[in-house]
Amino acid sequence: MKNYRKEYPRPQFVRESFLNLNGEWDFAFDDKNVGLSQKWGGGIPAEMKIKVPFSYETKLSGIADTTVHMVVWYQRTAEFSYADEQRVWLWFEGCDYHMSLWVNDIHVGEHTGGYTRFGFDITDALNGKNAKIVVRAEDPLTPETARGKQRWQNENFGCWYLQTTGIWKTVWSETVSTSALQHVKITPDYDNRRVSIDYTIVGAAEGLEIETWITYEGKTVCRDRMAICESGFSRSYDLQKGDLIWEIAEWAPQSPNLYEVEFCIYKENTPVDKVESYFGLRKISIDSGVIRLNNNPLYQKLVLDQGYWEESGITPPSEEAIIKDIDLMLAMGFNGVRKHQKIEDERFLYWCDVKGLLVWSEMPATYKYTDHAAKQFVVEWQDIIRQNYNHPCIITWVPFNESWGVPNIASQKDQQTFTETVYYLTKAYDRNRPVICNDGWEHTISDIITLHDYDHDGESMLHRYGRDITPVLENRISHGRYKYAFADGYSYKGQPIIISEYGGVAYSDTDGWGYNDKAKTSDELCLRTSELTSAIRQMPAVSGYCITQLTDVEQEVNGLLYVDRNPKADIEKYHEIFSK
Repeated sequence: MKNYRKEYPRPQFVRESFLNLNGEWDFAFDDKNVGLSQKWGGGIPAEMKIKVPFSYETKLSGIADTTVHMVVWYQRTAEFSYADEQRVWLWFEGCDYHMSLWVNDIHVGEHTGGYTRFGFDITDALNGKNAKIVVRAEDPLTPETARGKQRWQNENFGCWYLQTTGIWKTVWSETVSTSALQHVKITPDYDNRRVSIDYTIVGAAEGLEIETWITYEGKTVCRDRMAICESGFSRSYDLQKGDLIWEIAEWAPQSPNLYEVEFCIYKENTPVDKVESYFGLRKISIDSGVIRLNNNPLYQKLVLDQGYWEESGITPPSEEAIIKDIDLMLAMGFNGVRKHQKIEDERFLYWCDVKGLLVWSEMPATYKYTDHAAKQFVVEWQDIIRQNYNHPCIITWVPFNESWGVPNIASQKDQQTFTETVYYLTKAYDRNRPVICNDGWEHTISDIITLHDYDHDGESMLHRYGRDITPVLENRISHGRYKYAFADGYSYKGQPIIISEYGGVAYSDTDGWGYNDKAKTSDELCLRTSELTSAIRQMPAVSGYCITQLTDVEQEVNGLLYVDRNPKADIEKYHEIFSK
Protein backbone atom coordinates (compact mmCIF):
# COMPACT_ATOMS: atom_id res chain seq x y z
CA MET A 1 0.00 0.00 0.00
CA LYS A 2 1.28 3.44 -0.95
CA ASN A 3 0.24 4.99 2.36
CA TYR A 4 1.75 2.26 4.55
CA ARG A 5 3.99 3.58 7.31
CA LYS A 6 5.53 1.12 9.73
CA GLU A 7 4.19 1.49 13.26
CA TYR A 8 1.62 4.09 12.19
CA PRO A 9 -1.26 3.38 14.58
CA ARG A 10 -4.20 4.56 12.40
CA PRO A 11 -3.51 2.99 8.99
CA GLN A 12 -6.85 3.92 7.41
CA PHE A 13 -6.52 7.64 8.12
CA VAL A 14 -2.89 8.62 7.54
CA ARG A 15 -1.37 12.07 7.89
CA GLU A 16 2.30 12.95 7.51
CA SER A 17 2.47 14.76 10.85
CA PHE A 18 3.04 11.77 13.09
CA LEU A 19 5.00 11.86 16.34
CA ASN A 20 5.32 8.55 18.21
CA LEU A 21 5.37 9.10 21.98
CA ASN A 22 6.01 5.50 22.97
CA GLY A 23 9.13 4.78 24.96
CA GLU A 24 10.32 5.65 28.45
CA TRP A 25 7.93 7.58 30.73
CA ASP A 26 8.12 8.39 34.42
CA PHE A 27 5.71 6.17 36.35
CA ALA A 28 4.19 5.92 39.81
CA PHE A 29 1.69 3.76 41.64
CA ASP A 30 -0.98 5.60 43.63
CA ASP A 31 -2.31 2.86 45.88
CA LYS A 32 -3.63 5.35 48.46
CA ASN A 33 -5.28 7.42 45.70
CA VAL A 34 -3.70 10.66 46.88
CA GLY A 35 -2.50 11.93 43.50
CA LEU A 36 -5.50 14.13 42.80
CA SER A 37 -5.52 15.80 46.22
CA GLN A 38 -1.75 16.29 46.07
CA LYS A 39 -2.04 17.74 42.54
CA TRP A 40 0.13 15.23 40.71
CA GLY A 41 -1.30 16.62 37.50
CA GLY A 42 1.45 19.22 37.79
CA GLY A 43 4.14 16.56 38.21
CA ILE A 44 4.31 13.05 39.64
CA PRO A 45 6.79 11.55 42.12
CA ALA A 46 9.32 9.93 39.81
CA GLU A 47 9.32 6.56 41.54
CA MET A 48 10.21 4.43 38.51
CA LYS A 49 10.30 4.25 34.71
CA ILE A 50 7.97 2.40 32.39
CA LYS A 51 8.20 1.58 28.70
CA VAL A 52 4.98 2.68 27.02
CA PRO A 53 2.81 1.14 25.55
CA PHE A 54 3.30 -1.94 27.75
CA SER A 55 1.28 -2.14 30.96
CA TYR A 56 3.19 -2.33 34.25
CA GLU A 57 2.14 -5.98 34.68
CA THR A 58 4.23 -7.12 31.70
CA LYS A 59 7.93 -7.87 31.30
CA LEU A 60 8.38 -5.51 28.36
CA SER A 61 7.20 -2.58 30.49
CA GLY A 62 10.38 -2.93 32.54
CA ILE A 63 8.37 -3.32 35.77
CA ALA A 64 6.68 -6.77 35.59
CA ASP A 65 4.61 -6.35 38.76
CA THR A 66 1.57 -8.65 38.50
CA THR A 67 -0.11 -7.43 41.69
CA VAL A 68 -3.12 -5.14 41.49
CA HIS A 69 -2.58 -1.36 41.52
CA MET A 70 -5.84 0.33 40.63
CA VAL A 71 -4.45 3.86 40.12
CA VAL A 72 -1.27 4.63 38.16
CA TRP A 73 0.35 7.81 36.84
CA TYR A 74 2.55 8.53 33.83
CA GLN A 75 4.66 11.57 32.91
CA ARG A 76 6.96 12.67 30.10
CA THR A 77 7.98 15.81 28.26
CA ALA A 78 7.66 16.34 24.52
CA GLU A 79 8.26 19.05 21.96
CA PHE A 80 5.66 19.76 19.31
CA SER A 81 6.07 21.64 16.05
CA TYR A 82 3.05 23.47 14.69
CA ALA A 83 2.24 26.64 12.77
CA ASP A 84 -0.51 29.25 12.90
CA GLU A 85 -3.92 27.82 12.02
CA GLN A 86 -2.78 24.39 13.15
CA ARG A 87 -3.87 22.37 16.17
CA VAL A 88 -1.93 19.68 18.03
CA TRP A 89 -3.84 16.52 18.85
CA LEU A 90 -2.64 13.95 21.37
CA TRP A 91 -3.98 10.43 20.70
CA PHE A 92 -4.25 7.33 22.87
CA GLU A 93 -4.96 4.10 21.03
CA GLY A 94 -6.04 2.43 24.27
CA CYS A 95 -5.87 3.17 28.00
CA ASP A 96 -7.65 0.92 30.46
CA TYR A 97 -9.96 2.04 31.99
CA HIS A 98 -10.64 5.66 33.09
CA MET A 99 -7.95 8.22 32.31
CA SER A 100 -7.34 11.91 32.92
CA LEU A 101 -4.85 14.11 31.05
CA TRP A 102 -2.89 17.17 32.12
CA VAL A 103 -0.60 19.19 29.86
CA ASN A 104 1.62 21.78 31.55
CA ASP A 105 -0.47 21.50 34.73
CA ILE A 106 -3.70 22.20 32.79
CA HIS A 107 -6.41 19.55 33.00
CA VAL A 108 -7.24 18.86 29.35
CA GLY A 109 -9.83 16.09 29.56
CA GLU A 110 -10.91 12.60 30.54
CA HIS A 111 -11.95 9.37 28.83
CA THR A 112 -13.68 6.19 29.98
CA GLY A 113 -13.28 2.85 28.23
CA GLY A 114 -10.31 0.55 27.74
CA TYR A 115 -10.40 -0.52 24.11
CA THR A 116 -10.96 2.44 21.77
CA ARG A 117 -8.88 5.27 20.37
CA PHE A 118 -9.47 8.75 21.77
CA GLY A 119 -7.75 12.11 21.44
CA PHE A 120 -7.47 15.61 22.87
CA ASP A 121 -6.71 18.98 21.29
CA ILE A 122 -3.84 20.12 23.55
CA THR A 123 -2.85 23.26 21.62
CA ASP A 124 -4.14 25.78 24.17
CA ALA A 125 -2.23 24.05 26.96
CA LEU A 126 1.13 24.15 25.20
CA ASN A 127 3.83 26.50 26.46
CA GLY A 128 5.36 27.50 23.16
CA LYS A 129 6.22 24.11 21.70
CA ASN A 130 7.09 22.27 24.89
CA ALA A 131 4.79 20.17 27.01
CA LYS A 132 4.84 18.18 30.21
CA ILE A 133 2.29 15.42 29.75
CA VAL A 134 0.76 13.73 32.80
CA VAL A 135 -1.71 10.85 32.66
CA ARG A 136 -3.70 9.31 35.48
CA ALA A 137 -5.30 5.91 34.81
CA GLU A 138 -7.74 4.16 37.12
CA ASP A 139 -8.78 0.56 36.50
CA PRO A 140 -10.91 -0.91 39.28
CA LEU A 141 -11.40 -4.66 39.57
CA THR A 142 -15.09 -4.58 38.81
CA PRO A 143 -17.15 -6.90 36.59
CA GLU A 144 -19.22 -3.89 35.49
CA THR A 145 -16.49 -2.67 33.12
CA ALA A 146 -15.78 -4.16 29.69
CA ARG A 147 -12.92 -6.45 30.72
CA GLY A 148 -12.78 -9.18 28.11
CA LYS A 149 -10.51 -11.92 29.46
CA GLN A 150 -8.94 -9.77 32.18
CA ARG A 151 -9.47 -11.15 35.68
CA TRP A 152 -11.43 -9.16 38.27
CA GLN A 153 -9.92 -11.08 41.18
CA ASN A 154 -6.39 -10.92 42.56
CA GLU A 155 -5.41 -14.24 40.97
CA ASN A 156 -6.05 -15.93 37.63
CA PHE A 157 -9.00 -18.31 37.50
CA GLY A 158 -10.82 -20.36 34.86
CA CYS A 159 -10.17 -18.73 31.50
CA TRP A 160 -9.49 -15.27 32.90
CA TYR A 161 -5.99 -13.91 32.96
CA LEU A 162 -3.75 -11.16 34.26
CA GLN A 163 -5.33 -7.72 34.29
CA THR A 164 -4.11 -4.87 32.05
CA THR A 165 -3.90 -1.46 33.72
CA GLY A 166 -3.41 1.91 32.09
CA ILE A 167 -1.79 2.64 28.74
CA TRP A 168 -1.52 -0.51 26.61
CA LYS A 169 -1.52 0.86 23.07
CA THR A 170 0.45 3.52 21.22
CA VAL A 171 0.48 7.17 22.34
CA TRP A 172 1.09 9.62 19.52
CA SER A 173 0.37 13.10 18.23
CA GLU A 174 -0.33 14.89 14.97
CA THR A 175 -0.74 18.49 13.83
CA VAL A 176 -3.97 19.29 12.03
CA SER A 177 -5.24 22.36 10.24
CA THR A 178 -8.10 24.29 11.81
CA SER A 179 -10.02 23.26 8.68
CA ALA A 180 -9.56 19.51 8.38
CA LEU A 181 -11.07 16.16 7.59
CA GLN A 182 -12.23 14.69 10.87
CA HIS A 183 -13.68 11.35 9.77
CA VAL A 184 -14.75 9.36 6.72
CA LYS A 185 -17.18 6.45 6.58
CA ILE A 186 -16.50 4.35 3.48
CA THR A 187 -19.24 1.97 2.35
CA PRO A 188 -18.65 -0.30 -0.66
CA ASP A 189 -21.58 -1.07 -2.98
CA TYR A 190 -20.42 -4.28 -4.63
CA ASP A 191 -23.50 -4.95 -6.77
CA ASN A 192 -23.51 -1.47 -8.31
CA ARG A 193 -19.70 -1.18 -8.54
CA ARG A 194 -19.71 2.01 -6.48
CA VAL A 195 -18.45 3.32 -3.17
CA SER A 196 -20.18 5.83 -0.88
CA ILE A 197 -18.19 8.12 1.38
CA ASP A 198 -19.60 10.10 4.29
CA TYR A 199 -17.39 13.07 5.17
CA THR A 200 -17.10 14.90 8.49
CA ILE A 201 -15.25 18.23 8.34
CA VAL A 202 -14.08 20.38 11.22
CA GLY A 203 -13.79 24.11 10.55
CA ALA A 204 -16.01 24.07 7.46
CA ALA A 205 -16.18 27.53 5.90
CA GLU A 206 -16.62 29.33 2.60
CA GLY A 207 -13.68 29.02 0.23
CA LEU A 208 -12.93 25.43 1.17
CA GLU A 209 -12.89 22.53 -1.30
CA ILE A 210 -12.17 18.84 -0.92
CA GLU A 211 -10.63 16.58 -3.54
CA THR A 212 -11.17 12.83 -3.45
CA TRP A 213 -8.78 10.81 -5.59
CA ILE A 214 -9.39 7.06 -5.86
CA THR A 215 -6.70 4.89 -7.45
CA TYR A 216 -5.96 1.22 -7.93
CA GLU A 217 -2.34 0.11 -8.36
CA GLY A 218 -1.39 3.68 -9.22
CA LYS A 219 -4.06 4.16 -11.89
CA THR A 220 -6.82 6.70 -11.45
CA VAL A 221 -10.31 5.30 -10.97
CA CYS A 222 -12.00 8.62 -10.28
CA ARG A 223 -11.04 12.09 -9.12
CA ASP A 224 -13.51 14.62 -7.82
CA ARG A 225 -13.26 18.10 -6.33
CA MET A 226 -16.15 19.90 -4.70
CA ALA A 227 -16.90 22.87 -2.48
CA ILE A 228 -17.37 22.25 1.23
CA CYS A 229 -20.68 23.79 2.18
CA GLU A 230 -21.33 22.05 5.50
CA SER A 231 -19.60 19.96 8.14
CA GLY A 232 -21.17 16.67 7.07
CA PHE A 233 -22.07 15.39 3.60
CA SER A 234 -22.01 12.25 1.43
CA ARG A 235 -20.81 11.41 -2.03
CA SER A 236 -21.01 8.28 -4.22
CA TYR A 237 -18.35 7.29 -6.76
CA ASP A 238 -18.52 4.99 -9.78
CA LEU A 239 -15.63 2.49 -9.73
CA GLN A 240 -16.16 1.34 -13.32
CA LYS A 241 -14.71 4.52 -14.75
CA GLY A 242 -11.10 5.57 -15.04
CA ASP A 243 -7.91 4.13 -16.47
CA LEU A 244 -8.49 0.49 -15.49
CA ILE A 245 -8.67 -2.03 -18.28
CA TRP A 246 -10.82 -4.39 -16.18
CA GLU A 247 -14.19 -3.66 -14.64
CA ILE A 248 -13.51 -3.75 -10.90
CA ALA A 249 -11.04 -5.16 -8.39
CA GLU A 250 -12.94 -6.97 -5.65
CA TRP A 251 -11.71 -7.82 -2.15
CA ALA A 252 -11.82 -11.47 -1.04
CA PRO A 253 -9.44 -13.80 0.85
CA GLN A 254 -8.02 -15.19 -2.39
CA SER A 255 -7.75 -11.72 -3.95
CA PRO A 256 -7.49 -8.99 -1.30
CA ASN A 257 -7.49 -6.07 -3.72
CA LEU A 258 -7.52 -2.61 -2.16
CA TYR A 259 -8.34 0.78 -3.65
CA GLU A 260 -6.35 3.72 -2.32
CA VAL A 261 -7.92 7.09 -1.58
CA GLU A 262 -6.33 10.47 -1.09
CA PHE A 263 -8.38 13.28 0.44
CA CYS A 264 -7.10 16.83 0.19
CA ILE A 265 -8.75 19.97 1.56
CA TYR A 266 -7.95 23.23 -0.20
CA LYS A 267 -8.38 26.73 1.17
CA GLU A 268 -8.36 29.22 -1.70
CA ASN A 269 -6.53 26.63 -3.82
CA THR A 270 -3.85 26.03 -1.17
CA PRO A 271 -3.80 22.51 0.34
CA VAL A 272 -4.30 22.68 4.12
CA ASP A 273 -5.03 19.04 4.98
CA LYS A 274 -4.24 15.72 3.32
CA VAL A 275 -5.33 12.27 4.47
CA GLU A 276 -4.58 8.92 2.83
CA SER A 277 -6.88 5.92 3.19
CA TYR A 278 -8.05 2.79 1.38
CA PHE A 279 -11.03 0.47 1.04
CA GLY A 280 -12.01 -2.91 -0.34
CA LEU A 281 -14.92 -3.52 -2.68
CA ARG A 282 -16.67 -6.48 -1.12
CA LYS A 283 -20.12 -7.57 0.02
CA ILE A 284 -21.05 -9.74 2.99
CA SER A 285 -24.67 -10.91 2.97
CA ILE A 286 -27.06 -13.65 4.05
CA ASP A 287 -29.45 -15.07 1.49
CA SER A 288 -31.88 -17.92 2.23
CA GLY A 289 -29.81 -19.13 5.16
CA VAL A 290 -26.50 -18.97 3.24
CA ILE A 291 -23.64 -16.62 4.13
CA ARG A 292 -22.26 -15.07 0.96
CA LEU A 293 -19.13 -13.08 0.20
CA ASN A 294 -19.43 -11.14 -3.05
CA ASN A 295 -22.61 -13.16 -3.75
CA ASN A 296 -20.73 -16.49 -3.54
CA PRO A 297 -21.34 -19.02 -0.73
CA LEU A 298 -18.78 -18.62 2.04
CA TYR A 299 -17.68 -21.53 4.24
CA GLN A 300 -15.86 -20.00 7.20
CA LYS A 301 -12.78 -21.74 8.61
CA LEU A 302 -11.93 -19.61 11.62
CA VAL A 303 -9.53 -19.83 14.51
CA LEU A 304 -10.22 -18.18 17.85
CA ASP A 305 -7.44 -15.76 18.78
CA GLN A 306 -7.15 -13.93 22.09
CA GLY A 307 -4.08 -11.91 21.14
CA TYR A 308 -1.85 -12.54 24.18
CA TRP A 309 1.94 -12.61 24.27
CA GLU A 310 4.07 -14.01 27.07
CA GLU A 311 6.16 -10.88 27.64
CA SER A 312 3.65 -8.17 26.74
CA GLY A 313 0.15 -9.39 27.64
CA ILE A 314 -2.49 -8.05 25.29
CA THR A 315 -0.12 -5.53 23.71
CA PRO A 316 1.56 -6.83 20.54
CA PRO A 317 5.32 -6.72 21.16
CA SER A 318 5.93 -5.41 17.63
CA GLU A 319 4.32 -5.00 14.23
CA GLU A 320 6.33 -8.03 13.08
CA ALA A 321 4.56 -10.09 15.77
CA ILE A 322 1.18 -9.03 14.37
CA ILE A 323 2.21 -10.05 10.85
CA LYS A 324 3.62 -13.36 12.08
CA ASP A 325 0.30 -14.33 13.70
CA ILE A 326 -1.65 -13.58 10.53
CA ASP A 327 0.83 -15.48 8.36
CA LEU A 328 0.59 -18.49 10.70
CA MET A 329 -3.21 -18.51 10.49
CA LEU A 330 -3.09 -18.45 6.72
CA ALA A 331 -0.38 -21.11 6.58
CA MET A 332 -2.52 -23.40 8.74
CA GLY A 333 -5.36 -23.18 6.22
CA PHE A 334 -7.74 -20.79 7.94
CA ASN A 335 -9.59 -18.12 5.97
CA GLY A 336 -10.59 -16.10 9.02
CA VAL A 337 -10.15 -15.32 12.71
CA ARG A 338 -12.49 -14.66 15.57
CA LYS A 339 -10.65 -12.01 17.58
CA HIS A 340 -11.93 -13.08 20.98
CA GLN A 341 -12.83 -10.63 23.76
CA LYS A 342 -10.44 -7.96 22.54
CA ILE A 343 -10.26 -4.97 20.20
CA GLU A 344 -6.88 -5.50 18.65
CA ASP A 345 -4.29 -2.94 17.59
CA GLU A 346 -5.64 -1.49 14.33
CA ARG A 347 -2.48 -2.54 12.51
CA PHE A 348 -3.76 -6.11 12.90
CA LEU A 349 -6.86 -5.17 10.89
CA TYR A 350 -4.68 -3.40 8.32
CA TRP A 351 -2.63 -6.53 7.71
CA CYS A 352 -5.79 -8.67 7.58
CA ASP A 353 -7.05 -6.27 4.90
CA VAL A 354 -3.79 -6.58 2.97
CA LYS A 355 -3.40 -10.35 3.30
CA GLY A 356 -7.07 -11.33 2.97
CA LEU A 357 -7.96 -12.75 6.39
CA LEU A 358 -11.63 -12.50 7.43
CA VAL A 359 -12.31 -11.12 10.92
CA TRP A 360 -15.11 -11.45 13.45
CA SER A 361 -14.84 -8.36 15.68
CA GLU A 362 -15.99 -9.09 19.23
CA MET A 363 -16.72 -6.77 22.14
CA PRO A 364 -14.84 -7.44 25.39
CA ALA A 365 -17.46 -8.57 27.89
CA THR A 366 -18.67 -7.18 31.17
CA TYR A 367 -19.63 -9.77 33.79
CA LYS A 368 -22.43 -8.08 35.69
CA TYR A 369 -25.65 -6.56 34.41
CA THR A 370 -26.45 -3.12 35.85
CA ASP A 371 -27.71 0.14 34.42
CA HIS A 372 -24.21 1.58 34.66
CA ALA A 373 -22.63 -1.40 32.91
CA ALA A 374 -25.22 -1.31 30.12
CA LYS A 375 -24.76 2.42 29.54
CA GLN A 376 -20.97 2.29 29.28
CA PHE A 377 -21.10 -0.88 27.18
CA VAL A 378 -23.25 0.86 24.55
CA VAL A 379 -20.97 3.92 24.43
CA GLU A 380 -17.80 1.88 23.98
CA TRP A 381 -19.33 -0.55 21.47
CA GLN A 382 -20.55 2.28 19.24
CA ASP A 383 -17.06 3.81 19.32
CA ILE A 384 -15.57 0.46 18.28
CA ILE A 385 -17.92 0.09 15.32
CA ARG A 386 -17.25 3.64 14.14
CA GLN A 387 -13.48 3.26 14.54
CA ASN A 388 -13.15 0.01 12.59
CA TYR A 389 -16.08 0.19 10.16
CA ASN A 390 -13.94 0.87 7.07
CA HIS A 391 -11.88 -2.32 7.31
CA PRO A 392 -13.06 -4.78 4.62
CA CYS A 393 -11.65 -7.73 6.56
CA ILE A 394 -14.32 -7.34 9.26
CA ILE A 395 -17.34 -9.37 8.16
CA THR A 396 -19.19 -9.94 11.47
CA TRP A 397 -19.87 -7.98 14.65
CA VAL A 398 -20.12 -9.96 17.92
CA PRO A 399 -21.28 -7.75 20.82
CA PHE A 400 -22.04 -10.61 23.27
CA ASN A 401 -20.47 -13.98 24.04
CA GLU A 402 -21.85 -16.86 26.13
CA SER A 403 -24.25 -14.64 28.11
CA TRP A 404 -21.31 -12.83 29.77
CA GLY A 405 -22.60 -9.54 31.14
CA VAL A 406 -26.18 -10.70 30.57
CA PRO A 407 -26.20 -13.79 32.84
CA ASN A 408 -29.99 -14.10 33.03
CA ILE A 409 -30.68 -13.53 29.35
CA ALA A 410 -32.39 -16.92 29.09
CA SER A 411 -35.43 -15.66 30.99
CA GLN A 412 -35.16 -12.00 31.98
CA LYS A 413 -36.77 -9.60 29.56
CA ASP A 414 -34.62 -6.58 30.46
CA GLN A 415 -31.41 -8.39 29.48
CA GLN A 416 -33.03 -9.78 26.34
CA THR A 417 -34.20 -6.29 25.37
CA PHE A 418 -30.72 -4.91 26.03
CA THR A 419 -29.17 -7.30 23.50
CA GLU A 420 -31.86 -6.40 20.98
CA THR A 421 -31.08 -2.72 21.54
CA VAL A 422 -27.37 -3.31 20.89
CA TYR A 423 -28.24 -5.34 17.78
CA TYR A 424 -30.32 -2.54 16.29
CA LEU A 425 -27.81 0.16 17.30
CA THR A 426 -25.17 -1.82 15.43
CA LYS A 427 -27.43 -2.15 12.41
CA ALA A 428 -28.22 1.56 12.53
CA TYR A 429 -24.56 2.37 11.82
CA ASP A 430 -23.73 -0.70 9.73
CA ARG A 431 -26.64 -2.15 7.80
CA ASN A 432 -24.45 -4.56 5.83
CA ARG A 433 -22.55 -6.81 8.24
CA PRO A 434 -24.15 -9.69 10.18
CA VAL A 435 -24.50 -9.25 13.96
CA ILE A 436 -24.41 -12.13 16.44
CA CYS A 437 -26.28 -11.85 19.77
CA ASN A 438 -25.32 -13.88 21.81
CA ASP A 439 -22.46 -16.06 20.54
CA GLY A 440 -22.58 -19.67 21.70
CA TRP A 441 -26.07 -20.09 23.13
CA GLU A 442 -29.23 -18.37 24.41
CA HIS A 443 -29.59 -16.26 21.28
CA THR A 444 -32.13 -13.49 21.13
CA ILE A 445 -32.11 -11.66 17.80
CA SER A 446 -29.14 -12.75 15.69
CA ASP A 447 -28.21 -12.92 12.01
CA ILE A 448 -26.19 -16.11 12.56
CA ILE A 449 -26.84 -18.88 15.06
CA THR A 450 -23.62 -19.98 16.72
CA LEU A 451 -23.05 -23.04 18.90
CA HIS A 452 -20.19 -23.77 21.29
CA ASP A 453 -19.48 -27.45 21.82
CA TYR A 454 -16.35 -28.90 23.41
CA ASP A 455 -17.30 -32.54 22.96
CA HIS A 456 -14.16 -34.68 22.68
CA ASP A 457 -15.75 -37.09 20.20
CA GLY A 458 -16.40 -36.22 16.55
CA GLU A 459 -18.99 -38.95 16.08
CA SER A 460 -20.95 -37.67 19.06
CA MET A 461 -20.97 -34.13 17.61
CA LEU A 462 -21.99 -35.46 14.20
CA HIS A 463 -24.87 -37.36 15.76
CA ARG A 464 -26.05 -34.22 17.59
CA TYR A 465 -25.90 -31.78 14.66
CA GLY A 466 -25.31 -33.71 11.47
CA ARG A 467 -28.26 -35.99 11.00
CA ASP A 468 -31.01 -33.78 12.41
CA ILE A 469 -30.17 -30.48 14.06
CA THR A 470 -33.85 -29.61 14.61
CA PRO A 471 -34.00 -30.72 18.29
CA VAL A 472 -31.13 -28.34 19.12
CA LEU A 473 -32.72 -25.44 17.24
CA GLU A 474 -36.08 -26.06 18.92
CA ASN A 475 -34.52 -26.07 22.42
CA ARG A 476 -35.60 -29.68 22.89
CA ILE A 477 -32.04 -30.74 23.68
CA SER A 478 -29.12 -28.76 25.02
CA HIS A 479 -25.71 -28.57 23.43
CA GLY A 480 -22.16 -27.94 24.56
CA ARG A 481 -22.17 -26.97 28.23
CA TYR A 482 -25.81 -27.87 28.78
CA LYS A 483 -27.09 -24.64 27.34
CA TYR A 484 -29.93 -24.12 24.89
CA ALA A 485 -29.68 -22.42 21.52
CA PHE A 486 -32.31 -19.75 22.21
CA ALA A 487 -33.43 -17.59 25.09
CA ASP A 488 -37.05 -17.95 26.20
CA GLY A 489 -39.45 -16.44 23.67
CA TYR A 490 -37.04 -16.64 20.71
CA SER A 491 -36.86 -19.24 17.99
CA TYR A 492 -35.00 -20.27 14.87
CA LYS A 493 -35.78 -18.17 11.78
CA GLY A 494 -33.70 -19.95 9.15
CA GLN A 495 -30.37 -18.26 9.93
CA PRO A 496 -27.02 -19.80 8.97
CA ILE A 497 -25.44 -21.97 11.69
CA ILE A 498 -21.77 -22.00 12.68
CA ILE A 499 -19.96 -24.06 15.33
CA SER A 500 -18.08 -21.05 16.66
CA GLU A 501 -16.16 -22.80 19.45
CA TYR A 502 -14.95 -26.39 19.57
CA GLY A 503 -11.74 -28.35 20.07
CA GLY A 504 -9.60 -26.79 22.75
CA VAL A 505 -7.40 -29.90 22.96
CA ALA A 506 -4.47 -29.42 25.33
CA TYR A 507 -1.10 -31.10 24.96
CA SER A 508 0.33 -33.00 27.94
CA ASP A 509 3.81 -31.45 27.67
CA THR A 510 2.57 -28.18 29.21
CA ASP A 511 1.11 -27.41 32.64
CA GLY A 512 -2.36 -25.92 32.52
CA TRP A 513 -5.75 -26.95 31.27
CA GLY A 514 -7.70 -27.64 28.12
CA TYR A 515 -11.05 -29.21 27.34
CA ASN A 516 -11.31 -32.93 28.13
CA ASP A 517 -8.21 -35.13 28.44
CA LYS A 518 -4.87 -33.85 27.22
CA ALA A 519 -3.34 -35.29 24.07
CA LYS A 520 -0.23 -37.31 24.93
CA THR A 521 1.56 -36.83 21.62
CA SER A 522 1.64 -34.41 18.71
CA ASP A 523 0.08 -37.07 16.49
CA GLU A 524 -2.80 -37.57 18.94
CA LEU A 525 -3.36 -33.80 19.05
CA CYS A 526 -3.66 -33.73 15.25
CA LEU A 527 -5.85 -36.83 15.12
CA ARG A 528 -8.38 -35.54 17.65
CA THR A 529 -8.44 -32.11 16.02
CA SER A 530 -8.89 -33.68 12.59
CA GLU A 531 -11.75 -35.96 13.71
CA LEU A 532 -13.66 -33.05 15.30
CA THR A 533 -13.13 -30.77 12.29
CA SER A 534 -14.06 -33.52 9.83
CA ALA A 535 -17.28 -34.14 11.75
CA ILE A 536 -18.25 -30.48 11.44
CA ARG A 537 -17.53 -30.47 7.71
CA GLN A 538 -20.00 -33.34 7.32
CA MET A 539 -22.86 -31.37 8.93
CA PRO A 540 -25.07 -30.14 6.06
CA ALA A 541 -26.77 -27.48 8.18
CA VAL A 542 -23.49 -25.91 9.36
CA SER A 543 -21.81 -23.08 7.42
CA GLY A 544 -18.42 -23.09 9.10
CA TYR A 545 -16.45 -23.41 12.30
CA CYS A 546 -14.11 -21.64 14.70
CA ILE A 547 -11.62 -23.79 16.58
CA THR A 548 -10.24 -22.96 20.03
CA GLN A 549 -7.58 -21.61 19.76
CA LEU A 550 -4.50 -20.14 18.07
CA THR A 551 -2.09 -20.07 21.02
CA ASP A 552 -1.78 -21.05 24.64
CA VAL A 553 -2.73 -18.21 26.99
CA GLU A 554 -1.32 -18.26 30.53
CA GLN A 555 -2.99 -21.18 32.35
CA GLU A 556 -5.12 -22.18 29.34
CA VAL A 557 -2.88 -24.38 27.19
CA ASN A 558 -5.23 -25.55 24.44
CA GLY A 559 -3.64 -23.63 21.58
CA LEU A 560 -2.52 -25.04 18.26
CA LEU A 561 0.66 -23.06 18.97
CA TYR A 562 2.61 -22.52 22.17
CA VAL A 563 2.46 -18.99 23.59
CA ASP A 564 5.83 -18.27 21.88
CA ARG A 565 4.14 -19.13 18.54
CA ASN A 566 6.06 -22.34 17.99
CA PRO A 567 3.67 -24.99 16.61
CA LYS A 568 2.73 -28.09 18.62
CA ALA A 569 2.50 -30.02 15.35
CA ASP A 570 3.84 -29.46 11.85
CA ILE A 571 2.17 -26.51 10.15
CA GLU A 572 1.66 -28.76 7.10
CA LYS A 573 -0.44 -31.15 9.21
CA TYR A 574 -2.60 -28.28 10.43
CA HIS A 575 -2.97 -27.10 6.84
CA GLU A 576 -4.14 -30.54 5.78
CA ILE A 577 -6.83 -30.45 8.48
CA PHE A 578 -8.16 -26.91 8.01
CA SER A 579 -7.67 -26.11 4.33
CA LYS A 580 -10.24 -28.63 3.09
